[in-house]
Amino acid sequence: QSLLLNNLRNRVVLEADGKMLTGRDVLVSCLLGAEEFGFSTAPLIAIGCAMLRVCHMDTCSVGVATQNPELRKRFKGKPEHVENFMKFVAMDLREQMARLGFRTIEEMVGRVEKLVPRKVDNYKAKTVDLSSILYQPKGSVSDKERYFNTPQNHNIEKSFDYNTLLKLCEPAIYEGKKVNAKFSITNINRVCGTVLSSDIAKIKGDKGLEEDSINLTFEGSAGQSFGAFLSNGVTMKVLGDCNDYVGKGLSGGKIIVTPSEKSSLVPEENVIVGNVCLFGAIKGDAYINGIAGERFCVRNSGATAVVEGIGEHGLEYMTGGKVLIIGKTGRNFGAGMSGGIAYVYDEDGSFKDKCNMELILLENLDTEDNEQVKLLLENHIKYTNSKKAESLLNNFNTEINKFIKVIPKAYKEVIEQINLAKAEGLSDDEAMMKAFKSAVK
Repeated sequence: QSLLLNNLRNRVVLEADGKMLTGRDVLVSCLLGAEEFGFSTAPLIAIGCAMLRVCHMDTCSVGVATQNPELRKRFKGKPEHVENFMKFVAMDLREQMARLGFRTIEEMVGRVEKLVPRKVDNYKAKTVDLSSILYQPKGSVSDKERYFNTPQNHNIEKSFDYNTLLKLCEPAIYEGKKVNAKFSITNINRVCGTVLSSDIAKIKGDKGLEEDSINLTFEGSAGQSFGAFLSNGVTMKVLGDCNDYVGKGLSGGKIIVTPSEKSSLVPEENVIVGNVCLFGAIKGDAYINGIAGERFCVRNSGATAVVEGIGEHGLEYMTGGKVLIIGKTGRNFGAGMSGGIAYVYDEDGSFKDKCNMELILLENLDTEDNEQVKLLLENHIKYTNSKKAESLLNNFNTEINKFIKVIPKAYKEVIEQINLAKAEGLSDDEAMMKAFKSAVK
């Protein structure tokens, strides 16, 4: 923990990334003020990525982005390929620096006066004003003050997790005992539950704890990233509301958000959690008695969620899991969605107009889907006492006809191939492998 704290205290440099390919890209970023530089696409190409743009489909024919063992055999990349690429970038950077008279990175940081905008004839581009980006405050800083040289202490050891949760939950982690507790929370308490989940992962691994080993209830307004990376066996409930990134990277835990018992707000008409909730979740459950902000369940790959309405760009790039939405959605629903299933309550018939139909299908529910929706509604009532879910369940035979099933086209095809293979007598693993091979062809 002390090593982690020291690293966090010193992590104050400015990083730049996005389409970094050459030494010149690093140079320009540095002159704009960056001290660290992130590379992604270029190193991938160095190890064999062919830019097929099917990373989310598990069909990468060069074996880079896939869990399919047959495809992974095709991977030819080596660490040395990335090492050589970065050496060429460094060589290019040194040559660029020499032309400008710089000997070190520190000398270059923030020297925007060395950048001159290009003159272009394009009618749009020539109207771009870069003066704010290239502005240099007069006499406000010395050369030394342009770059990082003073460590900061963000007092991580004083956070709620370190101060309270870790000690409280030790009996559950080390002795297998149940832990139940209730606290007040405010928006200064960020990433609540994340350090706790980290400790659980260190001791118990990916499996985590038995379900509901730790039950924590919070009253108030939770800060950003409440329950981020929450581990299996931990249930966290908020009586109030939450900021952005609730359940980011959810890893098996259970998150429940419902209005305060003192509140007079109607949940299905009010936003209760912020933007980008359940971003990158891999497993676990979330029950939200109210509306979520924009980009709900982006890149969800395995979590189950129930919510009473969402903003724009819902389920963007989702690859797995199940989502039940019993209220309105914003526009651009399902953009880039390649896996998983959503059930949406389309009370006024406007849902289709809000969907990005490039990759998804909208279907009527079958008997199995009906049972799944009913189960999710029952769970939602169990955990949140949702009046909206209770109303839908009380009139289920009528209301179920207003639900629409959202399923990606490619995902549906793979499921059909798997079911056909199982009908031939193949095991689950064999059926999946046959379906994947068919998809690759």
